[in-house]
Amino acid sequence: MIIVTGGAGFIGSALIAGLNKRKITDILVVDQLGKDRKWKNLQNLSFADYVEEDDFLELIIEDELDSPIDAVFHLGACSDTTETNASYLIKNNYEYTKLLAQWATDADIRFIYASSAATYGNGSVGFCDDEQKIGALRPLNMYGYSKHLFDLWASRAGLFDRIVGLKYFNVFGPNEYHKADMKSFIVKAFEQIKATGKVRLFKSYQPEYADGGQMRDFLYVKDAVDMTLFFLDNPQLSGLFNIGTGQARTWNDLVLAVFVSMGAEPDIEYIEMPASIRNQYQYFTQADISKLRKAGYSKQTTTLEDAIKDYVQNYLQEDLYLTGT
Repeated sequence: MIIVTGGAGFIGSALIAGLNKRKITDILVVDQLGKDRKWKNLQNLSFADYVEEDDFLELIIEDELDSPIDAVFHLGACSDTTETNASYLIKNNYEYTKLLAQWATDADIRFIYASSAATYGNGSVGFCDDEQKIGALRPLNMYGYSKHLFDLWASRAGLFDRIVGLKYFNVFGPNEYHKADMKSFIVKAFEQIKATGKVRLFKSYQPEYADGGQMRDFLYVKDAVDMTLFFLDNPQLSGLFNIGTGQARTWNDLVLAVFVSMGAEPDIEYIEMPASIRNQYQYFTQADISKLRKAGYSKQTTTLEDAIKDYVQNYLQEDLYLTGT
């Protein structure tokens, strides 16, 4: 059996779709469905059982999981970069992950978890996924810090020779619709263009970046899933790995690709960035994926333009979700 925590979420449900395409359905989905629409992410997927995250914790504590477990993909977390409840983030993102990692390694179960590019902070010390250098990182928000804390703990505990941490960069694609304000800007741009015919982007407050020229490493979720499954296929690999394209693109590039995919005339308005996030804003992210390449991952990622075209025309315009077929 394979366990996927956060399995009803964005990357989690996309991962289950990827497993289904491999004819793998012996999957235990763990999540907290709550009141949003992420339950719809599961409708087209095949899996053995579903358990709420608190109940799953009890199953572990009471040692009541019967089936042999091949791997745990721990993707469940609060991923809201604006969340200010530090205690909640520590319990949900740090302590929960520690417990799962200890349980999995004690039982000799493959443990692959989601770290985050948010751990890199403003990028002043680079975007290198060397476990020996993570002590120098300074995340800009509490979400990034909660992820960083686990990376540090895993390093101190000597677990990086047994587990895999994946530092996802800016992932976008189908099944993110439930994420409210945390969904990718592709969705927001699509909605703005439909409603008003134009898109609003933040102005830049650093002279080296033009308005809309701020840069991110945007990764299509289908590529993120393929990279993640690479570590299921190669159990000899361990440590921290960046999951991105290795090529930063501007917000202007992204928005123009959405206009083109919708057959609409580009119209961009630049607006003031809220003062509350200016000091936490990342102007540049770009995954260093040389370690991933050296590990043997050789597939090329989808270009931003092709990924957005697929997303807009085959999912957003049709209001469709990923399937396992």
